[in-house]
Amino acid sequence: MSRHMHTGDTEAQRPLLTGDQLDPSELDSDEGEVIFDRTSNTTCEADGRKLTYEEAVEEAGFGMFHWLLLLACGWANASDAVEILCVSFLLPTASCDLLLSSSDKGLLTASIFLGMMVGGYTWGYLADQKGRRRVLVVSLTVNGVFGGLASMAPWFWLFLLLRFISGVGVGGSIPVIFSYFSEFMPRMKRGAMISALATFWMAGNILAAGLAWIVIPRTWAHFSLGSLDFQSWRVFVVLCSVPSLTSAVFFRLILPESPKFLMEAGQEREAIHVFRLMFKINMKGKQKAFPEFGLCISSKQRRELEENRTRGSYGNHLTSTLKKGLQPVRQMFSGHLKARSISLIIIFYCISFGYYGLWMWFPELFARIEDGGSPCANVSRSSPLHNQSCYPVKTAVYMEGFIIAASNLPGNIFTILMMDSTGGKMLLSCSLIVSSLTVFFIYMVQTKAQSLFLSCIFSGVSVIAWNSLDVIGTELYPTQLRSTALGFCTGVSRVAAIMANIVFGKLVDTNCAVPILLVSGLVLTGGLVALLLPQTRQTELS
Repeated sequence: MSRHMHTGDTEAQRPLLTGDQLDPSELDSDEGEVIFDRTSNTTCEADGRKLTYEEAVEEAGFGMFHWLLLLACGWANASDAVEILCVSFLLPTASCDLLLSSSDKGLLTASIFLGMMVGGYTWGYLADQKGRRRVLVVSLTVNGVFGGLASMAPWFWLFLLLRFISGVGVGGSIPVIFSYFSEFMPRMKRGAMISALATFWMAGNILAAGLAWIVIPRTWAHFSLGSLDFQSWRVFVVLCSVPSLTSAVFFRLILPESPKFLMEAGQEREAIHVFRLMFKINMKGKQKAFPEFGLCISSKQRRELEENRTRGSYGNHLTSTLKKGLQPVRQMFSGHLKARSISLIIIFYCISFGYYGLWMWFPELFARIEDGGSPCANVSRSSPLHNQSCYPVKTAVYMEGFIIAASNLPGNIFTILMMDSTGGKMLLSCSLIVSSLTVFFIYMVQTKAQSLFLSCIFSGVSVIAWNSLDVIGTELYPTQLRSTALGFCTGVSRVAAIMANIVFGKLVDTNCAVPILLVSGLVLTGGLVALLLPQTRQTELS
């Protein structure tokens, strides 16, 4: 059975080419491209009706199952946002109770990103080897359990350690969620649905700010638990762990494994069962019978499964596992994947440095504007973050957090409407360039109102870049590399986030223009590098 694919805006179709037949000039074409070789390792016997993955997804239909899946995966995505962003809201009060210095605050901010960096590649590799659903259950549980336990830590070092372990869980769930979700989506709906999934990050942002606003300033949330003085910020930390734990329960009890992964693992019967479940829910009330078919299963994966069954001693198995763990990285940087991997890493670094660096220092820049008329006025003075009192808690920061989080909504709606027609590449590039200009103007403003306005624009435009990156990342790699590659890239982005906060912390008092303009320059660089990526709009998943 020959396979064809839709390319760009044209109706012309062409047969799928193998890796040796690919024309290098096609790899960077904006009109779409043949990305992966699916003919060399897939067998479709002539007996009976055999469907490829994309054909089977189409047979399962599109409907209620996908919307329920969106809610479940979206809630998991929102839980990751809550776990990351809650640190910025608890710092003002936790700094008093845990006796935090400025350097301690920096370590606490960096700890979850360090954990995410460690977890990103590890969980991504396990998801490609053991299955998406299983890894999501474990990583979300790690996130929720250790995030909740941190609320009871009486010492800073223990709180720091528990937040780091929680970050390891977050680092696994973020890339795997998008791989898992995309592998249930029909090709024509994939871009818009992944964009819709990405909008739940905004919901998590709003939820974190809302919980902080409701809980932290309130005296009713303060009580004693044995010898531990359970301040309101500790209650806030416990509540922030609930979304991750409930998400883990959903994935464990309700949701099936990715059918694409099952096909790649040679589990035809299990994959058909998932397609049957999708069909049953999507066609409920339509009196349609599930069409009987077989699946084209990867012969390469079948051979690897047989090798695993017949492998010798434990020592040989361990050595083989370690070598196999590094193999996906080598594949990412070999052949035609090398250029796109390098470009994607640069983009991840630039956008993460800019977003997480600037986001954590918005309150400081607002305070400088109030005192001196510009974000870099009075740079010789001590930061107000060092001298502020913890109680009573001021609620202005939560109000501003709500406003900036809500400003994501137009960008999210725009992404959903435009992703499938415009493609992620152009949205990514244009949004990063506009974000760069916005950051440059933030450096020049004179009032807090102007800074808040530009911050909302930056938030609304940069979310388009993040959403586009989520879509592009899932479409650039084959199934056996997808979670690993996204985990590796998000690991790089965590390094960028850590470095950004270090740079801001070192320079914001002595030369505040440098980090702001550095963010502007890096985000612009990311926008230009995005032009080097191939167009993957409505591409079949390999």
